[in-house]
Amino acid sequence: MLRLAEPMHSFVPDTTNHRSLRDAFGQFATGVTIVTAGSDAGPVAITANSFSSVSLDPPLVLWSPQKTSRRFPYFVGADHFAIHVLSSDQKDLCWSVAKEMDALNRVDFTENEHGVPLLDGCLARFECARHAVHDGGDHDIIIGHVLRASVRDDGDPLAFYQGKMTRISH
Repeated sequence: MLRLAEPMHSFVPDTTNHRSLRDAFGQFATGVTIVTAGSDAGPVAITANSFSSVSLDPPLVLWSPQKTSRRFPYFVGADHFAIHVLSSDQKDLCWSVAKEMDALNRVDFTENEHGVPLLDGCLARFECARHAVHDGGDHDIIIGHVLRASVRDDGDPLAFYQGKMTRISH
């Protein structure tokens, strides 16, 4: 038996309906990451759910910081950075970094040979060199060449869905 699909609300995105567009984007569940970099001002971090793999050969990933973020200049100019895929038990760290630019000053981390802060406890980590930066409207698209990847064998991911943090269990 053929089921009819639930009715959908359609609209043409413009400056009057950013909330509707944001809600539509929120229907796509994403993982949550923290991106870190070293800077003259000390270690910096930002939360991002705009992470994606791009290529295996060469190994490339991307993420997209918002241009109006106070942290934007640190990341768009960073030669090296690390992307940390968060586990479900890192929700507090995620919110701390989202709210405070200097949140790394209150957590333990190590640094790699490029001065990039590395966080423990994540499900995966990608240490990257900047490969390219592209304009993406109100964000820039930063493509990183993965120099080293680390992965944990267990754990559940932290996810973002409909504007809220959630966990995906397996």
